[in-house]
Amino acid sequence: MGRLERKVAVITGAAGGIGREAARLFAEEGATVCVADVDAGQGGQAAADCGGFFVPVDVTKADSVRGLYETVAARAGGIDILYNNAGIMPADDSSILDTDPEAWDRVQEVNAKGVYLCCKYGIPHLLERGGGSVINVSSSVALLGAATSQIAYTASKGAVLAMSRELAIEFARSGVRVNALCPGPVATPLLTHLFEESPEAFERRRVHMPMGRLAEPREIAAAALFLASDDASFVTGTTFVVDGGLTAAYVTPE
Repeated sequence: MGRLERKVAVITGAAGGIGREAARLFAEEGATVCVADVDAGQGGQAAADCGGFFVPVDVTKADSVRGLYETVAARAGGIDILYNNAGIMPADDSSILDTDPEAWDRVQEVNAKGVYLCCKYGIPHLLERGGGSVINVSSSVALLGAATSQIAYTASKGAVLAMSRELAIEFARSGVRVNALCPGPVATPLLTHLFEESPEAFERRRVHMPMGRLAEPREIAAAALFLASDDASFVTGTTFVVDGGLTAAYVTPE
């Protein structure tokens, strides 16, 4: 307990899923947590659950993101941790042959531009504190190819991974650590619902998972906690993979 004592964390996309679990865990470890999300109803509940506070944000809009960090800094006295978790994985994102330009643009706006804006307007607040931690959510799909394609999502997460490396080097001597968190498949409501509708889709993927299961949101949040904490004081520029061995596998156990 207390690994984030006296730290202020802003978690985007924290109204549900991994972000909500991270908000709980960060608060348990002593952080003052801002739950930032476009969903005011669920976001407010998530903030109440963790004892933090809610600030609405649309991560695709520069003014909204700038205002988020200004609001948090004014209310909490500064910012130490950016957990840029907001993202989408729409059903109309599939093969490049079938994904419309509109779907492509929508995914890039949230997943790639959203992280860009959060870093652009959030990092200056970390610099004011003399340093801090930035956790950008990429994905194991940024490291692997798949015949069951989600081309826009994959491309967006590749952009986040490359962006994170560059930012890590730029700000390394300023005390700001930047890491890309790359989860494998996680048992979030969105993915669970998808696999309930198509059990064969889950089985096609499960056979490639060395541990034979999806990650739990808390397991990904725990990895983010490490990156946010001073335990990771010499960790920057990493591709922090939390995928149950998925990207290491050639042949999985029977």
